[in-house]
Amino acid sequence: MLTEIKGLNEECGLFGIWNHDNAAHITYYGLQSLQHRGQEGAGIVINDGNKLIVKKGEGLVTEVFSKQVIDEMPGHKGIGHVRYTVNGDRSFENIQPLLFHSHTGNLALALNGSIINAGRMRALLEAQGSIFQTTSDTELLAHLIKRSKHPNFISKVKAALNSLIGAYAFLIMTDNELMAALDPNGIHPLSIGKLGESYVIASETCAFDIIGAEFIRDVEPGELIIINDEGIHSEMFAPKEKMALCAMEYVYFARPDSNLRSLNVHTARKNLGKQLAIEAPIEADVITGVPDSSISAAIGYAEQSGIPYELGLIKNRYVGRTFIQPTQQLREQGVKMKLSAVRGVVDGKRVIMVDDSIVRGTTSKRIVKLLKDVGAKEVHVVISSPPIEHPCFYGVDTTSKDDLIASGRTVEEIREIIGANSLTFLSEEGMLKALKQDDSSKLEGACLACFTGEYPTEINIDEPTVATTINKVYRIY
Repeated sequence: MLTEIKGLNEECGLFGIWNHDNAAHITYYGLQSLQHRGQEGAGIVINDGNKLIVKKGEGLVTEVFSKQVIDEMPGHKGIGHVRYTVNGDRSFENIQPLLFHSHTGNLALALNGSIINAGRMRALLEAQGSIFQTTSDTELLAHLIKRSKHPNFISKVKAALNSLIGAYAFLIMTDNELMAALDPNGIHPLSIGKLGESYVIASETCAFDIIGAEFIRDVEPGELIIINDEGIHSEMFAPKEKMALCAMEYVYFARPDSNLRSLNVHTARKNLGKQLAIEAPIEADVITGVPDSSISAAIGYAEQSGIPYELGLIKNRYVGRTFIQPTQQLREQGVKMKLSAVRGVVDGKRVIMVDDSIVRGTTSKRIVKLLKDVGAKEVHVVISSPPIEHPCFYGVDTTSKDDLIASGRTVEEIREIIGANSLTFLSEEGMLKALKQDDSSKLEGACLACFTGEYPTEINIDEPTVATTINKVYRIY
């Protein structure tokens, strides 16, 4: 049923730092800048030189960590995590980073992504004697490393990573090293920076800006970054596949001030909006974007079309997340509290409403109604991405076609449901053109699986999160 009032949600955000006097404080600020990637829980593990110290809890970074808590976490190295639950459950045990102790040393792990073969690997490990303490995919890596017969820790990590199928960005911290690993398709973003003599790793470059770090480069698909007191070096744990960075990072997930594969996200979204204006010219009086992720695309549409951009929708930033309300009636009221239509801007006008995507359709329907209720004569909805028709198994909360209004419906049927005067989606070709048209872009390929149903990795029906068998298909550009 298409009832929940929320868009897409990415699973997690990662931050790590090595060799800084205030590692916990820096990690705190890094996680704050990545808060948009997960709001259900946050955690930090600090290496004080003798042991690994963990603090984690449910809620936002500012709710989990007070100044006193951070001050009580001395150390020069650390990793942090913000969480949105896709696989597993929302229990405290699943909040990351996960910390493990053994006679051979300490190990902390944090994951952004989803392991496709997690069910099969978990069953195999349990049959060999492993006892899992969480339902998180992250714990798999710890068991695989511990059970490995390889002679040294790096080779154990590389062998363990090669056992996994899916989309994953890992941070791994031991007593002596910080490691970062990215799956062979590079489906999730992960970058390296430097703060003075300290190295930092983050899911997005916006985390570097808030702490004053310099961006060095992106982690490459199939690459294992190893940082210790001797410096930083790189090894490949798997051959690099054709890159398939999630296109929705540019459309929706990432912060507009981040750079992904050297392409600024705000610029990418403007390019998507400009391309949308070329593909969908509409006669109208005013353009407005749905706050916040659609503002950049709306500006691009306005620049290309010559139609003025106005703030026709205002977001109340002091309202809680609407999807946690206990009844559908309260959820609907929550949308009105969260967004307000500006009568003075849209009354009597033909309005183009730019949004980044339509997932379940409920929010789009209510925003169209908001605009018409304050006098909009027409509301034309234009979407800066193609229709999302297929589930994502890579760490986004759409693992069933039942979640998606575009699955099995025509554009006209969707238009009727949301009540718009017209509805237009950006084409797949237009999306790729927009993401490649900037000279700074180093994007070699994009994952369009949620639009096309063609996945960059094997998807196996034996896994609990997968509803259908999909063969391994590459569609990389």
